[in-house]
Amino acid sequence: MSLKQSGRRLSKQSLNGFINYGIVIVAYLVVQLMISQGLMSNSLQSLLVPVCCYVVMAVSLNLVVGVSGELSLGHAGFMSLGAFSGIIVSVTLQSVIDLAPLRLFISMVVGALVGGIGGVIVGVPVLRLRGDYLAIVTLAFGEIIKNVIMVLYVGVDENGLHFATSEAGLNLTEAGTAIVKGPMGAVGVVKVSTFTAGILLVLFTLLIVQNMVHSRSGRAILALRDNRIAAESVGISVTKYKLMAFVTSAALAGAAGALFGLNYSSTLASRFDFNTSILILVFVVLGGLGNIRGSIIAAALLYILPEMLRNFDVSKYRMLIYAIILILVMLATNNPTIRNFFLQLRQQAQERKGGQAQ
Repeated sequence: MSLKQSGRRLSKQSLNGFINYGIVIVAYLVVQLMISQGLMSNSLQSLLVPVCCYVVMAVSLNLVVGVSGELSLGHAGFMSLGAFSGIIVSVTLQSVIDLAPLRLFISMVVGALVGGIGGVIVGVPVLRLRGDYLAIVTLAFGEIIKNVIMVLYVGVDENGLHFATSEAGLNLTEAGTAIVKGPMGAVGVVKVSTFTAGILLVLFTLLIVQNMVHSRSGRAILALRDNRIAAESVGISVTKYKLMAFVTSAALAGAAGALFGLNYSSTLASRFDFNTSILILVFVVLGGLGNIRGSIIAAALLYILPEMLRNFDVSKYRMLIYAIILILVMLATNNPTIRNFFLQLRQQAQERKGGQAQ
């Protein structure tokens, strides 16, 4: 490959990255303009932070499923780790730090760290598996995390944090507060999440994922996805690079979980079940495997769509609609006639571009 061709390829990658940043920033400005003009309902405004969280979840999962080529069905488990650890940190720092944005930032950092640690614990044994076995084990770990949180009680008093498997076992003083109450989840949480913080997290996620994909490590991950045997034969470590993608994805999911948990006054562990993992996977598949921009658009549109169609009473059929759309997309992408049609259009466009250059 010549230096000119390499520069052209790099500039195209940079352009795609800047377009993704531009889409997010323009969407933020449009939403803020609509809110200032009173053109957005309160119900839609309440979805802005969750939309940002699910965009981050979709982009981070695409790093594992689309870029790395491994099927993970327990991504919501890392989101729950970040959510509850972020809530615990925020409530604990409430009497120390009055500034809500700073408290939110620290909570998101802790959520990312806890999610990343969870990714290491799950990834080291799991990434030795392949295919369906990997999917089943990640699904099991996601459910294990959810059920552990459902039996966990956490409280705080002047003596620090207390952990137990029953509320009586916390042994809190009169000034103490129970933060997580087992099956009841986290209650009495002061909401500190904002749409601006969500957009900043989306931009940070794009920065991490896009730079990683286009880096040397990203090329190694792509090589392992395309041909594992050939990649291993030239000395690329399977465990190292697969784990790198998996832990990065889990850490970003943990940060999104902290933002999500601090957007509600109460949070249940059942919110992060198998259905949530499948929903995020649907966003990734519909947006296109390895397509970062597609994940952003699919997550935003499909999450908001039921609310926009609320007057038509289709929200209860949301999962059915997702399933039908997913089947149609799979049929379209695996149909040789449709695929050849788009390939011909692309080839014709490239020929016209080449003719104009001459």
